[in-house]
Amino acid sequence: MAAPEESLRKRKAGKAGGGPGSPPGPGLDPTGCSAGLRAGTFWLTRIVLLRALAFIYFVAFLVAFHQNKQLIGDWGLLPCRAYLKSVQQYFRGRVGWDAVSYAPTVLWLLDWSHMDSNLDALALLGLGVSSFVLVTGCANMVLMATLWVLYMSLVNSQLLETGFLGIFLCPLWTLSRLPRGTPPSRIVLWGFRWLIFRIMLGAGLIKIRGDRCWRDLTCMDFHYETQPVPNPVAYFLHQSPWWVHRGETLGNHFVELVVPFFIFLGRRMCVLHGALQILFQVILIISGNLSFLNWLTMVPSVACFDDATLGFLFPSGPGGLKYRVLKMQEEAARGALAPLRYETRGCGRVHLALAALVAWLSVPVVLNLLSPTQIMNTSFNPLRIVNTYGAFGSITKERTEVILQGTAAPNASSPDAVWEDYEFKCKPGDPGRRPCLISPYHYRLDWLMWFAAFQTYEHNEWIIHLAGKLLANDASALSLLAVNPFEGRAPPRWLRGEHYRYKFSRPGGPHAAAGKWWLRKRIGPYFPPVSLRDLEDYFRSREWPHPAVDVD
Repeated sequence: MAAPEESLRKRKAGKAGGGPGSPPGPGLDPTGCSAGLRAGTFWLTRIVLLRALAFIYFVAFLVAFHQNKQLIGDWGLLPCRAYLKSVQQYFRGRVGWDAVSYAPTVLWLLDWSHMDSNLDALALLGLGVSSFVLVTGCANMVLMATLWVLYMSLVNSQLLETGFLGIFLCPLWTLSRLPRGTPPSRIVLWGFRWLIFRIMLGAGLIKIRGDRCWRDLTCMDFHYETQPVPNPVAYFLHQSPWWVHRGETLGNHFVELVVPFFIFLGRRMCVLHGALQILFQVILIISGNLSFLNWLTMVPSVACFDDATLGFLFPSGPGGLKYRVLKMQEEAARGALAPLRYETRGCGRVHLALAALVAWLSVPVVLNLLSPTQIMNTSFNPLRIVNTYGAFGSITKERTEVILQGTAAPNASSPDAVWEDYEFKCKPGDPGRRPCLISPYHYRLDWLMWFAAFQTYEHNEWIIHLAGKLLANDASALSLLAVNPFEGRAPPRWLRGEHYRYKFSRPGGPHAAAGKWWLRKRIGPYFPPVSLRDLEDYFRSREWPHPAVDVD
């Protein structure tokens, strides 16, 4: 009787395992690999992180290419050549470590006589490298370090710390989406997680310690209207009932003060943290215009997901990335992976050094988070590697805007003088202009104008510089604007700044019915009428190039 029982067992085993001609069973792909990725590896995570970071770099360099000449170029509003000269003079004319650490940029090494060309070259090189990483999904330390140095040479922002961690996410030389000998470092992944933890917790703590409206849950009554660059969705969200705004504020506190700690509570809670943070940033993108800042904040949250979580983003066909990761996971389970190469062992030591560096530089950042006098958006080291962040620690209750106006009248004080408005892209001006849906290319100028509204013009000398350029119909300055009222005409003789208070119109009201998104009321002058002749000494004292035009 033993033989029939043994035969029966063999037949059952054959059905379970599948013979040569039988279809694959549940959980198997056609090659016999497990169809579901195992948790705990991050090969696909690295690809998503690199492409996400490359996308942000691409947009950032595109913004720099479109704006830098107008803002900090040879004829820019705040010429970087004058700034670097002032830094050099401060350090007694030497370009040593002190000067470089104060203003870290490769522009120190370039010819300053053609600064516009330098700025374009840096931006175009950054666009090229980031495009390669974005399209291919592979990078090495050299490429990522190049992007970091290039962007540090142009702008100081949150992207520098995120990009610095991206350098160590890759092998040293190898260019492959799945460099088998260099698995993603857990140390670097935790560096990204530590970054998003600090960003969100810092933003939450600065709110609780800052404006009282965050504690009495009324901040969202004002935020949609007074944020730097509202969009059309913000117009309608502003009209929500008071209890909706209270719920929004509570939700903000939960995401920024509670959810960050999910990172330390195991895989499932870490994945939940990543999903909630990305969802939160999507909501912020829909409800306002902060250029690529919210997209950038999503990037470190990707480190909360492993291959099993992100596998749905990749096709499952034979030979694809997902298939290859499956094979690598099976080889690892059997202990059949190739031994680590010298490059990989060297990267391991570099990652340990990175962990020690980040831990050391995090000490003042953590102390700042714990301090009742917390400051936000500050770097405690010259290379901006580990920083403190925060946003909207205080909320303005009224929206004010600076409106630049020009007139062709010979006498600025004449009651017959007709003053015409210049319109900035995506900034409230004409009450009938619809808010921009998205404003990536004019992010920096939009923010400059937003801050200018809360300060006197003496603290915003770049506005006076802009006034001089508009008086001369300077093409580079006019390219930053949406409407030039003197297009095709002689430039204005006089230009002034007017201060206005803006409020959203009410949907269904008479102003909205007339096509007006905004209501505005004049507060008073921001700066008095000026002419090009009035600005000659002002320009000369700051070593700014004076617009070369005839002044009647």
